[in-house]
Formats: sequence, C-alpha cells, structure tokens
Amino acid sequence: MYALVDCNNFYASCERVFQPELNGKAVAILSNNDGCVISRSYEAKAAGIPMGAPAFQIKDLVKEKNVKLFSSNYALYGDLSRRVMEILNQFTPNIEIYSIDEAFLNFDGLNIQDYHDYGLQMKNRVRKWVGIPICIGFAETKALSKVANKIAKEFQDKTQGVYVIDSEEKRIKALKWTKIEDVWGIGYRMRKKVKIRNINTALDFIQPQHENWIKREMGVIGLRLKAELEGKSVLDLEPIAEQKKSIAITRSFPKQISDFDLLRERIATFAAVCAEKLRKQQSCCHTIIVMLIIDKHTVKTSKYYFNKAITLPYATNSTLTISNAAIDLFKQLHEGNEHLKFKKAGVIVSELIGENQKQFQLFEEENPKHLALMKVMDHLNTKMGDTKVKLASQNLRLTWDMNQKLLSNKYTTKFDQILEIRCE
Repeated sequence: MYALVDCNNFYASCERVFQPELNGKAVAILSNNDGCVISRSYEAKAAGIPMGAPAFQIKDLVKEKNVKLFSSNYALYGDLSRRVMEILNQFTPNIEIYSIDEAFLNFDGLNIQDYHDYGLQMKNRVRKWVGIPICIGFAETKALSKVANKIAKEFQDKTQGVYVIDSEEKRIKALKWTKIEDVWGIGYRMRKKVKIRNINTALDFIQPQHENWIKREMGVIGLRLKAELEGKSVLDLEPIAEQKKSIAITRSFPKQISDFDLLRERIATFAAVCAEKLRKQQSCCHTIIVMLIIDKHTVKTSKYYFNKAITLPYATNSTLTISNAAIDLFKQLHEGNEHLKFKKAGVIVSELIGENQKQFQLFEEENPKHLALMKVMDHLNTKMGDTKVKLASQNLRLTWDMNQKLLSNKYTTKFDQILEIRCE
C-alpha cells in the first residue's frame, strides 16, 4: 500500500504556525523579489486571488479583500518541511520526498489493520508537533494515491483529510470523478491531445481502445501510468539521490543592472554558494557556466541570453577557484555588452564527481592550501551562521539582493528571530 502525504497550502500554513491570528484569514505568498503569487490559503482563493498573478496587478484586490501578503521565507519553509518529513519517517522507513510539501510512503511489510485510522494518527501528529495541516491518500499504486489524496483534500469534511482506495468499487468511482487534467503525469500539451480523443476522465484514459494510442503518443511512460491507474503497481519509490548532477544558483535582480562592479559581485556570490553546496555534498566540479539574461519585455534586441563555460583541468570545490573562474567568464560576457541592462544572472557547476574520486594532475593543479582554508571557512560559517566569512569580492552585508519587503521572521533557523511570547 502506498500513501501520498500533501501539506495543505504549505507556504501559507507555515506563516500561520507562528502567526495564529492569520487562521481563517486570506493569506498569499509572493515569489522571489515579491514578483507574483506562488501560494494561497483557501480564503485567498475564495477572494479571487489568482495563482501566478503579478503583485502589482492584484494590488487593489488585496486591499479590498484584506489579503495578507508575505515575501517567500524559504529558510522557514525548508525547516518546517524537514520536520514534517522526519515525523512521517516514524510511521514507515520507506519514504520518497517528492517535493518540499509532498512525500510518497510505502507500507509493504507493515501490519496495518486500518489505514484510515493510521492516516489520522499521522495527520494529528504532524498537526500537533509542527502545526502544519496535511491530507493523505492511500492506494495500491503511487498514481492512485495521488487520486486518493485529491479526494481527501476536496472532501475534508467527509474524509477527515484521509481517504483510502482499498476496493475495486472505490477505484472505479475515484477514476470516474477525476478529471484527466488532474491525473499525475498528464501535462498541458498532452491534455489537449487526450481531450481531442474525448478522454475527459481518468476512467476514460484506461479504456482498452486507447492503449495503442497511449503507446504511440506517450510511450512507456503512458503505459506505466495506465497500469498504475488500473491498480497494477509498476512505479517504486525513488531512491534518495546521493549527489546532484549539477548545481545552479540563479537569481533575478530587484532592478535591472548594467554596472560592472555590481554584476561582478553577484557572480562572485553565486559562485561562492555553488562551491559551498559542492562541499556539503562532498563533490567537486569540472565545468563552470556563467549566464546573464536581459528582460526581453523592456529591451528590443536579437539576443536576450548570454552564457559562457569553462572546463578546468582539475576537479575543484574551492570557493576561490570557482569564483575566480566565474568572474573571468563574466568579464568575457560583459565585454562588448556594457550598454545592456541585465535582469538575471546565474552560475552553474556541472560534471560533478565525489571528493574521493578526484584525480590529481602532474603539471597543473590548484593550490593545496585551498583545501585546509575551505574547511576552516565552512567551520566558522557553520558556527557563526549567516555566512560571516566571505571573499573580498562579495558583498559582506548580504548574500541575496532581493525585494523582500514583506518577509516574516526566520523563527526556527535564527536565534535572534525566535518567537517571543509574553505571559501576563
């Protein structure tokens, strides 16, 4: 038996954990630089706040409906997500963290008599220990557990936030109720194609007459999805990746930048963060890529995206080496484009290998002192927090230069922002 656990309106729920006065009120979360809406409470949805709407377009509606807006507080959301996942791990060791607010669980080998009751135990423990509301869908396959989760979420009063598809009758009824666009794996483009074939529900999708078409248009992925919806489990939990295949740090700027020094500082910072992430996962990179992007809506030019790459003769995770290489690439990109204003920039490191797989070169190798220096640097930053030790080429006062005028406190990750309660 599988289960999909989904945190309800996760970002908005995280804000409510430490600001309970927001319960029952409309809450919306904005993206980086307070750009557009990326999460809404049920009340904000009812107030007509559209998903993805730019903040400036809903300004009047927010004021009229008294919607509380927040800047994205990813430090808080990430920490609460970790706590939720640790609690779920107490109910089964077989867990796949699918996203920051979703996880697949497998209960094979566990003696569970009543899955609905077991789900209520999970739901109540997460709510009591962390304060985040969740919904849980149980079924024999991962795809069906997605369907069950949607039913649990849509009919919380009847299901108590937990729904179990444990019979053929329930499976058929659930598939008949599920719109094809809500099926896991049916994207926007495929949705148009299936609609043309008069496939409007998940039940329509698994009909025998569509099998050849599914094989032709969707290949093995489509056939696996069909089997999953039929109750045949073919998708296992994905193993946790030990290493990322590449690391990318990209950010939009609060305003367009053309100043050379400001752009160079941003590239140096992005490169430093990449190097830090490499060391955390105990890997090194061979290739470094720098990119600069223009806002195509404000500048008329034939090219909006600029990038350059370099492959080093040796693998490295040194902040000094990666930052210097990234700055050299930036100088090459900026040369001849001094008149342009850039909206976004980024640094990507790829061709990763483990630190223990690094092969040293005979004639060309980085300074061996970097290894000891990076260890001391990481130790100090971990001890003091907020990345106190930086390169001279970085802005010493901030890491991320973003518009976050509506940012809440980092209640669980910064001691000086811990929640204060007055008892009178």
